[in-house]
Amino acid sequence: MTRRIKEIQKPFLAELKEYDRVFKEIMSSNVTLIDTVVKYIVKHKGKNLRPLLVLMSGKLTGTPNNNTYIVASIVEMLHSATLVHDDVVDEAELRRGFPSINAAWKNKIAVLIGDYLLSKCLIGGTKTGSLEVMNILADSSKRLSKGELLQIEKSRSLNITEEEFLGMISDKTAALIGAASELGAITSSDDENDRKNMKKFGESLGIAFQIHDDLLDYYGNQKLVGKPIGNDFKDKKLTLPLIHAFKEASKKEVSIIKKKIKKGVKRKEIKEIIIFAEKYNGITYAQAMQDKYAKEAKDVLNLYPDSDVKSALLKFVEYVIERSM
Repeated sequence: MTRRIKEIQKPFLAELKEYDRVFKEIMSSNVTLIDTVVKYIVKHKGKNLRPLLVLMSGKLTGTPNNNTYIVASIVEMLHSATLVHDDVVDEAELRRGFPSINAAWKNKIAVLIGDYLLSKCLIGGTKTGSLEVMNILADSSKRLSKGELLQIEKSRSLNITEEEFLGMISDKTAALIGAASELGAITSSDDENDRKNMKKFGESLGIAFQIHDDLLDYYGNQKLVGKPIGNDFKDKKLTLPLIHAFKEASKKEVSIIKKKIKKGVKRKEIKEIIIFAEKYNGITYAQAMQDKYAKEAKDVLNLYPDSDVKSALLKFVEYVIERSM
């Protein structure tokens, strides 16, 4: 874990400890295979960014309670379930630099583990006793699937507008980050404005997060990112740098690049595509858009008085758009 994340976590160490306890309790089963795979997921589950957002949002707007910890656990389980299923669909062999569940246990077990995690989300949601929580989780789950399906559809034609792309990542990534922030506020505050503010914060942060994630495919470090650079080109996924470059370039140049992607990008062609995106300011444009959405997230936070929690959230926004993985 990076030093910056540890610094951000400092005001929330007690809450993170309680979250870990609740998460393990909800995830447990009496089936050896499930527990084995779940332990593997927990070991490699990353930096807990989404549950941390739940806790930070809950603490900014009130006092975290048992429902806050349950919701933080649900958000992480839902995120893990989508990653497990995504790796099956993408036939991915690595996740964060380690063998994916489908690579280690084959597709059938991976799909069923993803389903198990989703069922645990439903059970966890009922434990909060809140229909509102259930509705937000259901809506974010629907949006996650919708975003992924739209991406698959557009990868076949390689034809997507900037507006469509932003709508897609709003569903694919920002939906869950927005839900995490909104749910944190709902569990600790009765103020409707807190809920609206934190949803807006999370949705803006989520879009900035995804744009930055896409930019890492252009200049990230493979060892750190956990996937090969240029992977999106190989998967026929168009992201903002190329979408913008296509708007600026000639039809002939666009056609050449699209043909390369459709045929299947070779290693030597990755650099050519990156140079094309740079030539037409695609990367610079994407960075500017990332910064725009990050500012929107910060503007929401600035509605609240200064505190250690607010400071940590502002640092979190900076981390999201500066991270190397």
